[in-house]
Amino acid sequence: MLLPVVLLVGMCGAVNAARPVKLDLKKVIEIASDSSLSAFRYRNLYQAGYWEYRSFRANRLPSLSLNLTPARYYRDITSRYDFENNIDVYRAQQSYYASAGLNVTQNFDWLGGTFFVESDLDFMRNMGASTYSQFSSVPVRIGYNQQLLGYNQFKWEKKIEPIKYEKIKKEYIYNMESVSENAVTLFFNLALAQTEHRLAMETLASSDTLYMLGERRFKIAAISQAELLTLKLDLVNARNSLENSRISLKRANASLASFLGMDQNSEIEVSLPSLPVARTIPLADALVYAKDNSPTLLGHKQTILEAQSNVSRTKMENRFNASLNASVGFNQGGDKFPDAYRHLLRQDLVSISLTIPLIDWGVRKGKYNMAVSNLDVAKIAARQDEQSLEEDVAMTVDDFNIQLELIKSAQEAMDLADMAYDQTRQRFMIGKTDLSSMTLASTRRQEANKNYIEALKNYWRSYYKLRKLTLYDFEFNIPLARKFDLENNVK
Repeated sequence: MLLPVVLLVGMCGAVNAARPVKLDLKKVIEIASDSSLSAFRYRNLYQAGYWEYRSFRANRLPSLSLNLTPARYYRDITSRYDFENNIDVYRAQQSYYASAGLNVTQNFDWLGGTFFVESDLDFMRNMGASTYSQFSSVPVRIGYNQQLLGYNQFKWEKKIEPIKYEKIKKEYIYNMESVSENAVTLFFNLALAQTEHRLAMETLASSDTLYMLGERRFKIAAISQAELLTLKLDLVNARNSLENSRISLKRANASLASFLGMDQNSEIEVSLPSLPVARTIPLADALVYAKDNSPTLLGHKQTILEAQSNVSRTKMENRFNASLNASVGFNQGGDKFPDAYRHLLRQDLVSISLTIPLIDWGVRKGKYNMAVSNLDVAKIAARQDEQSLEEDVAMTVDDFNIQLELIKSAQEAMDLADMAYDQTRQRFMIGKTDLSSMTLASTRRQEANKNYIEALKNYWRSYYKLRKLTLYDFEFNIPLARKFDLENNVK
């Protein structure tokens, strides 16, 4: 009894494994956006940019660090002064050092300087002819340092980094819309392959029936031998077409399954979407959305700011530079640890440094002129890409706005072709029409079905291409970047 049960279970499993997965267009796009290799890659690229921006934000906050040197040991021969003989002599020496420091820093973006608060403790022990230990402390020191006339890196980073992150985020959304666009293409490629395979099967069945009917008519001399041979040729061609359509179906199925991250042997059955809702997108609105959201234009904005930053830096390098370092605090030393914190002495430091270029044979001037030229190039490139974007958006909007009417026309043509084929086939079977009319009706039916699927494909590809170019959800009237922030709680 066990063997039949095992065989039955195995047969049921095989049947379930062969059961096709039914997917509509929306589900295919959802799976592609979640599980495809392209989506996985784009998510990781975005995460890298996101954490880079988080690092920039964190760098604007106070930082606390602890610096420790628990042990540093020296055993060497060093030069010492002999007071008794008034000479320098070499003596063996062993030394042990240890230090600890606590440091708090805060960048000041407006001026480009850094505030700091420090606390240090050092210990030294000499071992040799004379052994002694000593502690040195700086309980607290508050200071500030910056370049007075130099390049303010913090100010430029504050301008560039938010735009850099916004570009990375919108590049991710743009790439995900590209995934949707590719999913639409593969979806309708499979839909077309399935339709052609279905029509090929129907054509083969019809050709077989017509050939058998032709043989009976030929026996009673109702048709000529040439017409019978033509019917047989149609049957052979139908078999070949069915085999070709099966191969195309297998390839289209494998392409979509692979793109969705599924097993390539999975059988997918797609269902065509219904007639889209009537929607017209104004060109003026699409252009505004595209210019506001384009990652390419944001990238140019970032490049221009970086070029302006480089111009500012090279311009400052042409002049003399001055830096300020000032601090105030307390320090003390002692043979014992408590003595290092008693009777603290004031410790002040004010330092101004100047760097004045005298002769560099035009190196700084050359760097400045190169920076200015690079800025001009960046501005020209930005304008060219903006014009290209405007043209692409205009063509896509025009294409999209006429697609709905083309779908309606293609659907009407498909319905008429189906009805004409059915009526012609019935008339041929009762001998009221010729073979040429039958062949023409079959060809028109296949073309009409193919054109309808192509019309649907062009509509949805135009729609998702327009979403990609504008990064705007026209269904819910919200920018895709804003939608992304809401879904991911990004502030």
